[in-house]
Amino acid sequence: MHELINWLLSTIGAMGYPGIFLLMAMESSIIPIPSELVMPPAGYLAQQGGMNLWVAVLCGTAGSLVGAYVNYFAAHYLGRPLILKYGRYVWITEEKFAQVESFFHRHGEISTFIGRLLPVVRHLISLPAGLAGMNHLKFSLYTLLGAGIWVTILTWIGYFIGENQGLIMKYSHQALLGVLLFSIGLIVVYVRRHRKKIGVTATVVIGEPE
Repeated sequence: MHELINWLLSTIGAMGYPGIFLLMAMESSIIPIPSELVMPPAGYLAQQGGMNLWVAVLCGTAGSLVGAYVNYFAAHYLGRPLILKYGRYVWITEEKFAQVESFFHRHGEISTFIGRLLPVVRHLISLPAGLAGMNHLKFSLYTLLGAGIWVTILTWIGYFIGENQGLIMKYSHQALLGVLLFSIGLIVVYVRRHRKKIGVTATVVIGEPE
């Protein structure tokens, strides 16, 4: 871990903002580079005066969006035709695919936003978005929002803690726990509002005169 952190510090220091952008694009696609090992070193370099904190956050967030779109387009232009053609051989019927697609059309925004905040999920959430052909404006907006929050948290951790790897991982795990609790609370609120909305709609439909 110590050697990896030092390598990332030297790499980001040498490549600058493009290095942050590239590493976060890789982290957001299929290459499992943990963002917890990319943005805190960038924050530390900002604290040392090596770069601007907010430009680093912007580059990290933009890289996350680009990496997310790699998965989005791969799923949309490669995964969708393959699933529709060969899915029945692995028990993915067109009906099941339509159900998943319909779910993401109805709940894609909240799924994309929360997915960007959670480990592992952030690497995968772009795939169902691409399969469902999620609106690009909404996909970009909620990806940027979720990624921006997480990138900012990690960068601030590095800015205030420095290069102490033990403390960086400790506070990164605490931040992850906080984000997880926030996501659970947001899901509960969303589900309640969604059910209430469905209930109101059903009442209005039932109450309409024939």
